[in-house]
Amino acid sequence: MVMPVSSLSAQERYERRSVIDLIFGPRRSQEFPPPPPPRAQPAPQQQQPARRRASPQAPSGGQARQAATPAAPIVEKAEDARTVLVIGDFMASGLAEGLQEAFATSANVVVVSNTNGSSGLVRDDFYSWPANLPTILEDTEPAALVVMLGSNDRQQLRTANGAADLLTDAWKREYAARVDALAAIAETAEVPLIWVGAPAFQSPRMSADILAINQIYRDQMEAAEADFVDIWDGFVDEGGAFITTGSDIQGQQVRLRGSDGINMTAAGKRKLAFYAERPLRRLLEGTVSATVEDIIRADDALIGEVERPRIPELVTRTAPISITDPALDGATTLLGNGETYAEPELRSPRDRLVEEGLAAAPPAGRADDFRWPRRAATTPSATPSVRGADARPTPVDAAGRSDERAAAASDIGPGRSETITAN
Repeated sequence: MVMPVSSLSAQERYERRSVIDLIFGPRRSQEFPPPPPPRAQPAPQQQQPARRRASPQAPSGGQARQAATPAAPIVEKAEDARTVLVIGDFMASGLAEGLQEAFATSANVVVVSNTNGSSGLVRDDFYSWPANLPTILEDTEPAALVVMLGSNDRQQLRTANGAADLLTDAWKREYAARVDALAAIAETAEVPLIWVGAPAFQSPRMSADILAINQIYRDQMEAAEADFVDIWDGFVDEGGAFITTGSDIQGQQVRLRGSDGINMTAAGKRKLAFYAERPLRRLLEGTVSATVEDIIRADDALIGEVERPRIPELVTRTAPISITDPALDGATTLLGNGETYAEPELRSPRDRLVEEGLAAAPPAGRADDFRWPRRAATTPSATPSVRGADARPTPVDAAGRSDERAAAASDIGPGRSETITAN
């Protein structure tokens, strides 16, 4: 009789029996129940917008961390605030950002950026700074002009005699003439000029070219009696090699340059401004004095009036030295006037050694007594004994014995011995 398939599937199935089955019993296949069907996920109810619209009293974790960071104080600029104009290429744009941060708390200083990222002094056909600078100065009326160029100028330059290769003599002469043209425009407008040099770059060849271009800036600024700010050391290591990470203005190790080895990070831009900030404050003088005092001033109500250190006057004449008392010891006579001093009666061995070079004589019989002929060592028995008014020392023979004891020794017959001990 053949059983239906349905009944076979309902019965339990056994595997082939083995020795283990005889010992531990048959192994039955376990039929696990099918997994439960997945639960239906509830439809999103747009919780994210609700979080964004959350009230300030219950901010999320990320918003709380952002709120914990203190924001920079916003200082309203004064109506008569003086303007600092920054011109140049893309590096000058970063310099302007750093200067704006540096003078953010100065109500009397406004930093204006008028830069062209791809500009320079070589491609005047693309953008000519000597042609556009007079109009910019007229519109801005700055109290100081900051220039930073050179990063785009590593290329051929057109001269009246044709194209000149980079850093050839003809190239340097023409480039220096264009630097002088910018300095002359600032001098004509009576605007103080500060020229900031270019930094090192990741490419060693590019850094070598920029170093030579910076030397042209330095020479021309010295001739024009303008300020040249050298920032090179701030972006290289002790050996002069390019660095990506270095110290910021607070001495902390931060990333200064981008991954391309050219552009500046926010910390690098602030460090650029740090170098240009000092000559700027010197030029602006009183315009930023209030800001500096906000940093270093003390409360007069607490500590009272503080006496400011006074700059000493230039000393052009001093009192002459008195020839009658050069040692200022109250003496009335000069040295070497013929006055003699009494020599001491007794002079120590040290005085004789230092003044005359005579060493003290060693005692007779000591190892360092090199005098010849040798003298007999003085023994206690040779010490004179006082026997009367005309007593004399007892003579001592070669053996160191006195005459009396030598005679006593001669009286001793053969076969007799006498032990003689020193007194």
